[in-house]
Amino acid sequence: MLRFAVVGNPGSRRVDLFRAAVRAAGLPSARTVAWRDVLAGRAEFLPGETVRVESPGEDAEVERLLRGVDDPTRVEGSALWYARFTAAVREVERAATGAGARLLDRAADIAVLFDKRLCHGVLEAAGVPVPVSPTSGPDSAPVRDWDGLRALMAGHRMPRVFVKPAHGSSASGVLALETAGPGRVRAATSVERDEAGRLFNSLRVRHCTTEREVAALVDALAPDGLHVERWLPKAALHGRVADLRVVVVDGRATHAVVRTSRSPMTNLHLGGVRGDLDEARALIEAGGGWERATAVCERAAAAFPGTLCVGVDLLPSTRWRRFAVGEVNAFGDLLPRLTGLPGSGAEGLDTYAAQVAAVLNRTRNHRVSAPS
Repeated sequence: MLRFAVVGNPGSRRVDLFRAAVRAAGLPSARTVAWRDVLAGRAEFLPGETVRVESPGEDAEVERLLRGVDDPTRVEGSALWYARFTAAVREVERAATGAGARLLDRAADIAVLFDKRLCHGVLEAAGVPVPVSPTSGPDSAPVRDWDGLRALMAGHRMPRVFVKPAHGSSASGVLALETAGPGRVRAATSVERDEAGRLFNSLRVRHCTTEREVAALVDALAPDGLHVERWLPKAALHGRVADLRVVVVDGRATHAVVRTSRSPMTNLHLGGVRGDLDEARALIEAGGGWERATAVCERAAAAFPGTLCVGVDLLPSTRWRRFAVGEVNAFGDLLPRLTGLPGSGAEGLDTYAAQVAAVLNRTRNHRVSAPS
């Protein structure tokens, strides 16, 4: 019988939701392998287990071990977090493979998904529409400071850009930046800077309107690595900018949610709200076609064949006629109570149940195709 192990933080929402989906499928309870044990070198796996790698978030001690800071709201330390996290994921893969377990999330994919520069380059090479970026791929020149960013924007004729920490998530450290000549600068961001120059995540989006303030933020963020993308004008619903998070499970777009905001960042924890998916879908059908939009997401997911599930941030252009992929998220499936899209094969299932069903289907197909 299929048996799952999930690498995550015991008691976190993500682990609990996945374990509930496993139980609902009538399978033995999923065994939890704690990130604390992985980081301490104590992770063990069992022969025949199917191993899911879950986010290391929602645990202050794990965050401290990965990032090297005591306050989980701090922005700095993302490069150290990335180095330690990807090393830990490689250790999970080594230990699981050595024990005869099967992984649903490959370490090489996760390493790319958590470096926005690498991820953008992989998507671009796969023919996925993405915003133009001068920092795309492994060979791009690093952005070292504000002066370097201004020169990069001027050289590529990009007066409006999104500046993102290369290893950030949940809009941490992101700036939606506009320039219009010397000294005319405006940025929307959730980053707060204290008197000592330390950076903290906030739950509100604020606006920086002086070059000095923006320069200080960029100079503080740059040592951890920055990714820069052209700011694409997005479609709107009822006067609010809109995009979609589309979950792709085993190659199929199964779930979607519309996110709307009055700020450039649509993240729900930053004041974004869910829009009406039926309304957005009707606009997409009238513009570019829903199937064409979901096909873009499925093509983005196909660039990471070793990963069962990803969350794709789909950016619709004004009038909903064209689509680009803003990001692909390794842990983009935390959408509680959201059930599958009509015709997706995941009707009535949440994102976690859809993944369990996909693994069961893979297992059945393998048994049918195995030689007798």
